[in-house]
Amino acid sequence: MKAWLARALATVGGLGDLVPAPGTTVGSLAGVLLYWGASRLWPHPVWVVAVGGLCVLVPVSVWACGAEASRRSRADPGPVVLDEVAGQWLALAVVALARSRPPVPSELVVAFLLFRLLDVAKPWPIRPLERLPGGWGIVADDLAAAVAAGLLALGVSLLL
Repeated sequence: MKAWLARALATVGGLGDLVPAPGTTVGSLAGVLLYWGASRLWPHPVWVVAVGGLCVLVPVSVWACGAEASRRSRADPGPVVLDEVAGQWLALAVVALARSRPPVPSELVVAFLLFRLLDVAKPWPIRPLERLPGGWGIVADDLAAAVAAGLLALGVSLLL
């Protein structure tokens, strides 16, 4: 039962296994859609969605991604995309908390693109985080990329 649950969560209901596009992009897009939906269902106060979601997503991601990676005997399997959901959520939470409102569509797009760029490029100090053990190594680099992407997206949104 635990293995099934870890796989279902880590692959976001099998999405990471099924799609023809890179799983990381699909996972990030799922994160944007989930954040947008959650912020529309419960728009006030904004920190409830931002912080509450992270309080659930981060520990669940660390556990599920680590368990599924172990089951697949790979450090960070491509179909494991819950870490991208958590990272994208954090990038959007940075924008939402700084602006005291849910991100608008242009901010969703900018945060998505910047998160994807930083998650793929993994500039210092993001890449070394992949060496952390287990699920932390899978999730921590995404969270670091998310903080940077969120701050950059916030800067872009303030200029627009």
